Amino acid sequence: MTDVLLTVGTRKGLFIGRRHEGNWKIEGPHFNAQAIYSVAIDTRGPTPRLLAGGDSAHWGPSVFHSDDLGESWVEPQRPAVKFPEFTGASLERVWQLQPAGPEAPDVVYAGTEPAALFRSEDRGESFELVRPLWEHPTRSKWEPGGGGEGLHTILTDRRDPGAVTVAVSTAGVFRTKDGGESWEPANRGVSAVFLPDPDPEFGQCVHKVARDAADPDRLYLQNHWGVFRSDDAGDSWSDIGAGLPSDFGFAAVAHPHRGDTAYVFPINADADRVPAEHRCRVFRTTDAGRTWEPLTVGLPSGEHYGTVLRDALCTDDADPAGIYFGNRNGELYASADDGDSWQQLASHLPDVLCVRAVALG
Repeated sequence: MTDVLLTVGTRKGLFIGRRHEGNWKIEGPHFNAQAIYSVAIDTRGPTPRLLAGGDSAHWGPSVFHSDDLGESWVEPQRPAVKFPEFTGASLERVWQLQPAGPEAPDVVYAGTEPAALFRSEDRGESFELVRPLWEHPTRSKWEPGGGGEGLHTILTDRRDPGAVTVAVSTAGVFRTKDGGESWEPANRGVSAVFLPDPDPEFGQCVHKVARDAADPDRLYLQNHWGVFRSDDAGDSWSDIGAGLPSDFGFAAVAHPHRGDTAYVFPINADADRVPAEHRCRVFRTTDAGRTWEPLTVGLPSGEHYGTVLRDALCTDDADPAGIYFGNRNGELYASADDGDSWQQLASHLPDVLCVRAVALG
C-alpha cells in the first residue's frame, strides 16, 4: 500500500498524518491554538513543501512553509501576503493555497479574505496582489457570504499556465486566459436563489469548484443550493443535483485520475447545516453527475451531525485514490479504495477546516 502524507487544518492547529506500510499515525498539533484555514502540499520540488495559512487570535494571519514534512516551519520576516496600501484593505484570512502546475514550478497562488488573488514566484515565501481581479468593475457589488467574502477556489490548467479559474463567495466564478491581466465572470446557468434575479452574471454564492481528471474543460461546482457541471470551462453550467438527498453543501472534489468521477458531501439546508437526512455519507458520481451513489461502508450508520466544510474533503494522487474528509465534530475519515470503504483515523480533534493529502514515493 502506498505511503501517504495527510495534512489536517483545524480550528486549533495543524495535524499531520502518515500512512506507512498500511498503518496510520496522526501527530500534532502544530501552530497550537491557531486556526489553519488552508494547507497545500507542493510536490514539484526535490522534496515536498508544505504551506499552511494560519490565523492567530493575537498575531493575525500568516503563511508558513516547511521543507521537512512538518518537522520545522518557517515564517517569513515580512508578511508573505499583504494588501498594498492603495487598496485600503487588510488581510483577514488566507482561504486557499494552490501550487501552479509543473510548467511554472515556483508559482503558488493564495486566495484571501477580503476576496483577492495573490501570486508567488518563490514557492510561497512572498506574494503579490493580482491587481486586475482586485480592480474588476464588478467588485463594488461583491458581497460577503455567511462565512465572509473569501476567494476560496483556485484552479490552474495543465494545458495553459495563463489560464486560471477562481471562485468567490459571494461573487461567483471568474476566469482569466491571459495570466491574470483580464478576468470575466463564468456563471451562466448557476443559480442564485437568494437574489431578486436568480440568474445574474455574477453574485452567486459558489462554495467549491473542481476540475475533471480526464477533461480539463469539465468542471464540477457545489453551489449554495445546486450542484452543477460545465463542459466548456465555465462558459455554461447545467444542474446535476438530481439523485442527491440535498443539493446544498460545501465540498466538491474530482477523482485525481478517473474522468467523469467526483465526490460531494450533501448538507440538509443553508438553515440546517448538518449532513443530509442526518446521515454521514459521501456521494460519488462516475458518469459526470448523471447518477450518484452513497458511499457508506465503514462510516457511522446512526444519526450524525458532523458538517463537512468546503476544503475538508480531498483526494490524494494514489491509484486507487485515497479520499479523505474531516468534520466539525473533529472526526477524520479515510478511504484507500476510491471511496468504496472507509476507516476512522481520528476523533475529538478540533473542528476540521481543511484536509490535503499526497502519495509519497
